[in-house]
Amino acid sequence: MEVILVTCAVIFSDKRVLCALRSETMHLSGFWEFPGGKIEGKESPEDCLIREIREELAISIRIISAMKSNEHSYTEGKVLRLMPFACTWESGNIDLLEHEQVRWLTKEELKSVKWAPADLPIVEDLIGNWNNIQEQLVDWEQRKIRYGC
Repeated sequence: MEVILVTCAVIFSDKRVLCALRSETMHLSGFWEFPGGKIEGKESPEDCLIREIREELAISIRIISAMKSNEHSYTEGKVLRLMPFACTWESGNIDLLEHEQVRWLTKEELKSVKWAPADLPIVEDLIGNWNNIQEQLVDWEQRKIRYGC
């Protein structure tokens, strides 16, 4: 069984999270996802994610923490291992280089879109751990201000 390692960014801003609609040229067109992509060569999951977000959305992110990974099989013999990370948007203006559109959704709005099947467990985990993640983000912002990092 082939395991494909994929990262995705759960990007937070103002208690909302960025979701991206897969374009007509992508597999699973019309489904929403957390943006990201496949790990290449010997790059770390974190390096992959930073690269993928720059390539897909033309923005810079800061990774705050890893979230619960999950596996999903779209085709027989291949398993997608999706590794999500809680992130913040650091700089740049979003440019849709691959996706059809993006939306910033609140916790209550997360179930209002049609998610790609591999992203559904991440949505459930995100909803269940929303408050803990928000606390991590506040702690990160306070450290960033205090230590200038």
